[in-house]
Amino acid sequence: MKTILVTGPIGSGKSEACRYLASLGFPVYDCDSRTKLLYSLVPGLKCRIEDALELRWEQIGTVFSDPAKLARLESVVYPYVLEDLRGWIAAQTAPLRFVESAIALGKPQFDGLFDRVVLVTAPYEVRLARNPKAAERDALQSFDPARIDFTVVNDTTPEEMFIQIRKLICKLI
Repeated sequence: MKTILVTGPIGSGKSEACRYLASLGFPVYDCDSRTKLLYSLVPGLKCRIEDALELRWEQIGTVFSDPAKLARLESVVYPYVLEDLRGWIAAQTAPLRFVESAIALGKPQFDGLFDRVVLVTAPYEVRLARNPKAAERDALQSFDPARIDFTVVNDTTPEEMFIQIRKLICKLI
């Protein structure tokens, strides 16, 4: 069994790629969705975050413009995310399992969890048109080319990306 990280900058299409993988029957762990779920499932987590950041929960989105607060948020949340992710990985039986995360590649806490890394990418203008937050989030995301095993270029239609993904699956199995 292989665990594959699907990463890429905001607006690149990694979520679309992962939805397609799920439609093919592959298990997919969406780090963003699972983290949001953990906020509700872990007793007291929201309060610990508010205390650590000295913010009300409604202001949590402001941490992306403050590197110190973002680091504090990560120090509180990542242990829960990692525990959840490790449990999910252990429970999977499919030959390929995919993890979607824009930031895991650049965070040492996630090192060693993935057998391969797939970068989904698109030109900046395309990504900005898909998601205006690309302008502010790009600086927070890094993708070391030396750690990328495969690249999916998503600059045309979803169908073209799906063709690349099917070819990629053949290489991964």
